[in-house]
Amino acid sequence: MGLKDNIHKRETEKMSEKSFKMMTFTFKIVDFIFRYIDKRVRKFGIVEGMTIVDYGCGPGRYTIRFAKLVGQSGKVYAVDIHELAIEAVKSKMEKLKFGNIIPLLVTGYKSDIPNNVADMVCAIDMFFIIKQPTEFLKELKRITKKEGILIIDDGHQSRSETKEKILNSEVWEIIEETRDHLKCRPR
Repeated sequence: MGLKDNIHKRETEKMSEKSFKMMTFTFKIVDFIFRYIDKRVRKFGIVEGMTIVDYGCGPGRYTIRFAKLVGQSGKVYAVDIHELAIEAVKSKMEKLKFGNIIPLLVTGYKSDIPNNVADMVCAIDMFFIIKQPTEFLKELKRITKKEGILIIDDGHQSRSETKEKILNSEVWEIIEETRDHLKCRPR
């Protein structure tokens, strides 16, 4: 059974520790061979001083890039439901001496992030696993500023499924579509 099959057969959205470790190892190999993350993140429009929420941060491969871009005057919330993800982010923070990252372990779709704080929320390679997309998207809207942006990608689902879930939520409008992601604004 592959990682994708393992993810789809679970009752919970939280992957097993074994799957998480396997995913992290795979990311290290992919990131070493294909150095596309920095190029991809530049397209998001992140600038110094922003508050970014990396929702579903995993081992922090995007979190670290976001933290560099927002600088010390900015802030990055690294949010995940997996303890190993939060541990990985904390380890990277300590190693790199980053003080602008706030790791946050969440349960379900409610976070302790204040209302209307995020200039941008990034949900990269995780939306496909969300079992209640409308509830999840409502939480993302709650933490996003009125003029804020949601960057979301398909992960392991079709673009039409992603768009349908976003539009059915009635809380986001899609303002831009690229090959890699959708850019949305709160309604």
